[in-house]
Amino acid sequence: MSADREGVTILGIYVADLTFRASRIPSIGETILGSGFAMGPGGKGSNQAVAAARAGAKTRFIARLGRDPFGENALAMYREAGIIPHIMISDGVPTGAAFIYVNDKTGDNAIIVVPGAAGTISVADVEAERDAITSARVFITQLEQSIPAARRGLEIARGAGVITVLNPAPAAPLDADIFPLLDYITPNESEAAALVGFAVESVDDARRAGDALLARGVGAALITLGEKGALFHNHTRSELVPAFQAGPVVETTGAGDAFNGGFAAALSRGHEPMAAARFGCAVAGLSVTRAGAAASMPTLADVEALLAKH
Repeated sequence: MSADREGVTILGIYVADLTFRASRIPSIGETILGSGFAMGPGGKGSNQAVAAARAGAKTRFIARLGRDPFGENALAMYREAGIIPHIMISDGVPTGAAFIYVNDKTGDNAIIVVPGAAGTISVADVEAERDAITSARVFITQLEQSIPAARRGLEIARGAGVITVLNPAPAAPLDADIFPLLDYITPNESEAAALVGFAVESVDDARRAGDALLARGVGAALITLGEKGALFHNHTRSELVPAFQAGPVVETTGAGDAFNGGFAAALSRGHEPMAAARFGCAVAGLSVTRAGAAASMPTLADVEALLAKH
């Protein structure tokens, strides 16, 4: 890998998170009273960019925004977080938004995402950002923008020798030619189940899923298992990285993005994969003790302090 490559480049979407807290989700036709509301930045790629930047990595973020107040809020956040924006602006298509239900007792969540302008990211848009991809040590993308755009980003990164990570979220069918492009794939239990066709409810299930993903050509599977931690699984090693209990759980919305951003940041600094996975688990463990998605991402100092305690 070229010595002048550094940091993380992320292709993904930004949406405005509209978070509603209540004791349960209402039934169709029913109205219930909630206990809280907040609006803040979201979108898996954007959240992962904030996590990586706060974890100390030089971070570039490729996305589309609308020319509207939500888009202006996003750009202001990137300036504050130190993210290098590679942002295309769409006229006539609004910045996306997400409805997020959070159970006010358990912190569990359910989400509906409308990508808006980011949903129009094209293969040509990705080609135009080739330099941003090839100048990174790690490239990561998800499935909230179009799969052809994600594939092209992975192809460019793989061709340049950049480490490739796919967070296959939200779950979607993937063509066979995508898997050999991946150094790492990072599904959660439900996403892994959607990919392999059987339930993933235990560590042993995750190992079976990991074997199925390796057989399709990925370099390694990192299957996140909530409070159990994350299973690192490749052809020579299968090990559970325990979750970090950093305090009472407030909200789990940003946990997966925290893990992915932290994992990518650690890889970009040259950490070996298991150490990077442990770092990602520490970032996630801190994020769930705070409200919000991007707002919950910890600083490098926070993460290092937690790791030092364990």
